[in-house]
Amino acid sequence: MKISRHIRDLCRQAERDMADIYSDIDRISEENTEHVLDCFRECEVSEALFAPSTGYGYGDRGRDMIDTLAAKVFRAPAGFMRPAFMSGTHTIAVALFGILRPGDILLSITGTPYDTLLDVIGIGTAPAGEGSLKDFGVRFEKVEMTDGEYPMDMDGLRAALEKFGDAVKVVYVQRSKGYAGRPTLTSSEIRRAAYFTEKFARELGIKKPVFMVDNCYGEFTETTEPCYLPPMAENEAAADIIIGSLIKNPGGGMADIGGYIVGEEEAVRLCGNRLSCPGVGLDVGASLGQNRNLIKGLFYAPHTVAQAMKTAHLAAYMFEYMGYTVSPRWFERRADIVQCVECASPAGLSAFCLGIQSASPIDAHVVPEAWEMPGYADPVIMAAGAFTGGSSIELSADGPMRPPYTAFMQGGLTYESARLAIMAAAERMKEL
Repeated sequence: MKISRHIRDLCRQAERDMADIYSDIDRISEENTEHVLDCFRECEVSEALFAPSTGYGYGDRGRDMIDTLAAKVFRAPAGFMRPAFMSGTHTIAVALFGILRPGDILLSITGTPYDTLLDVIGIGTAPAGEGSLKDFGVRFEKVEMTDGEYPMDMDGLRAALEKFGDAVKVVYVQRSKGYAGRPTLTSSEIRRAAYFTEKFARELGIKKPVFMVDNCYGEFTETTEPCYLPPMAENEAAADIIIGSLIKNPGGGMADIGGYIVGEEEAVRLCGNRLSCPGVGLDVGASLGQNRNLIKGLFYAPHTVAQAMKTAHLAAYMFEYMGYTVSPRWFERRADIVQCVECASPAGLSAFCLGIQSASPIDAHVVPEAWEMPGYADPVIMAAGAFTGGSSIELSADGPMRPPYTAFMQGGLTYESARLAIMAAAERMKEL
C-alpha cells in the first residue's frame, strides 16, 4: 500500500503512547468473553442447534435457545434475537410500535433521535398517512441534553413527567451520538436515568413509563450493559428494554442480518407480538439457516468490539495530531465504537471516506460518492467495503454533507487491517 514513512511512524508512535489504553480494552474483552462463554455453557449450546427451519419455524430449538442466550448475555429477564429484523431502525420501530398505543407520549431524553427514526416517529419529511407513530395518535416530546457533567437533564425529565403525567408511556434514550455532536452515554449514566425515571414517577403518583434504550454501537464496550446487573449501584436501575442491531457490535462480524430486543418480560412479550402478531408472538419465525452465524457472531463479539475500540482510538490520535478536531479524543474513555473526525470541507470528508474504502477487503476500487440515502435529510457519503452490506462492525465511515463535514467512523473486524485503512485515510487527508 502507498503509505509514507511519516504516516507509518505516526501510527507506531500512537500505539506506543496508547499501550495502557489498549491493555484496558483487552481486559474488558477478556471479562466479556468469559461472561459470554458462561452463558453458552449454561444454555448448553450444541451443534444440533445450528439446524435450519423453514415455514412457520415451529419447534426451532436453535431459534428459541438464541432468544434465551440473548437475555442471559445482556443480563435481562427475557429477550429475543432474530434474523427477521432488517436493521437497527426496524428493530427500534418494532419495539416502539409494540409498546406504544394511541394517546401515548414517547418522551426522548436525549433530544431528537437518529435521522432514520424521524419518519418512524412522524417528525421527518415523509407525508402523513405513511404509517408513523404520529399517524396512530402517538405524540413525541423531547428533553434536550445538557453541557454539564451529567449529560441528561434530570430536571427536564421531571418537569416533562409532571406536565404530561400518565400519558408518558415510554422514556427513550439513544446511547450513541448518531450524527449529533454530543457524548455517547455509558451504561451507568443510562441506569442512573432509569433510576430517576422510576423515582420521579413514584413521587408524582403516575405510572412508571417503560424505559427504552437504543443500545446500538455500545454493546461490549464496557463490562456492563444498561440492563440489570446485580448488585446494582446506588441511584441506578435497570432499563426495561434495550435494542440493537446484529450487523453492529453483537453480531461480531458474522451475522448477515438481524437485531435483538431484551429486557422486562411483559415489554418483551409485547414487542414479540409486534414482530409477528398477537396470539402468535415469538412461537414462530423460521431461522432459515442463520442460527450458526448468530451464535458464532455473539461468541466473537467481545473480541471484535475490542478490535473496533482500538481502531477508534488510533484514528483519534492520528487525526488529532494532524490538526483535525476529533471526538472523543484519543485518551478519553469511550462507550461506543464510533469515532468522529471533523473534516472541515466536502473535499476533506470525501478524502477520508476514499482512504477508508481504498483499504477495504471488498470494493477497494470503488470511489464513494454522496447520495440521497433513504431516511436522511442530507446527502450522505459512505465508505463501506464490507462482507455484509451496511455492516457497521466492519470498518466503515460515513457522514452527511453538511458543516462541519464530520466523518463518523466505526468498526474494524481486525485491528491489523483497520490500522492500514486509517493510515490510507491519513495519506489522502495529508494531500489536501
